[in-house]
Amino acid sequence: MRRHRLLLALSWIAPLVLLVTWEWLAQAGWLSPQVLPAPSKVVRTAFKLAVSGTLLNDLGVSMLRAATGFAIGGGIGFALGTLVGFSRIAEALIDRSVQMIRAIPFLALLPLVIVWFGVGEGQKIFLVSLGVAFPIYINTTLGIRQVDPKLLELGRVQGLSTWQLIRRIILPGALPSILTGIRYSLATAWLALVVAETIGAQSGLGFLAMDAREFLRTDVIVLTIVIYALIGVAADSIAKLLERRLLAWHPNYGSGR
Repeated sequence: MRRHRLLLALSWIAPLVLLVTWEWLAQAGWLSPQVLPAPSKVVRTAFKLAVSGTLLNDLGVSMLRAATGFAIGGGIGFALGTLVGFSRIAEALIDRSVQMIRAIPFLALLPLVIVWFGVGEGQKIFLVSLGVAFPIYINTTLGIRQVDPKLLELGRVQGLSTWQLIRRIILPGALPSILTGIRYSLATAWLALVVAETIGAQSGLGFLAMDAREFLRTDVIVLTIVIYALIGVAADSIAKLLERRLLAWHPNYGSGR
C-alpha cells in the first residue's frame, strides 16, 4: 500500500512541474494570454462558469452522452467479442466486417451519421458507441483466444461442464485483456464525443469550446482541454481500481501493483 501511494505521488510530479513552469512563463510575459493563458486565469474562468451554472451543465451533458454511448458500445463490443472468441464460424461471419468498419475514421463517417441521425443526441451517442465497441471487441476476442489450453484440458479432466469452464476458467483468464479494452475504450469515448460535439451541438464541453473559439476565449478553450484530461485520468484510475479488485488473484494485478 505504501509503495502504491509513493508511485501515485511520483506520477504527479511531471504534471505539477509543467503547471508551475506554464504559470511562470505566463506571468513573465513569455506566453501571450491570447495564445496560452496562465493556469491561474483558467482557474478563475472555471470558477466563474461554475458559479453561473454553465460549466456544470455542459459537463453533465457530456458525461451523460459518454456514459450512454459507453454502455451501448461496450455491450455490443463484448457480445460480439465473446461470440467471435468462442466460434470460428462467428469469426468468419463477423470479424472482417468489423475490421473494415474499424478502419474508417470518425470524420469520414460524420457526414453519413448526420444524414442518419441529424445533429441531435442520436448522432453523438452513435459515434461514442462506435468508438467504444472496437477496443472491447478486439480485447475480448483476444483474451478468450489466449486462455491456456492446458487449463481447459485440466477443467475437462476434473469433469467441469461447458458453462463451468466458461465461468471458472475462460472468463477469468480473459478478464485482464477485457479490462485493458475497457481502459482503451474510455479514452476513445471522449475522443469520439469531442468530434461529435463540434457539429450542431447546443450543449456539452465540445459546444463550450467551439462557442469560445467564436469569441476568441482562449481561457475557456484551455479549460475544456484540461477538463478532458482530468476526466481521462479519473476514468483510467477507475479502470485500474477495477483491475486491482477483480484481478487480486493475478500476480501482476495484486494490491501491491
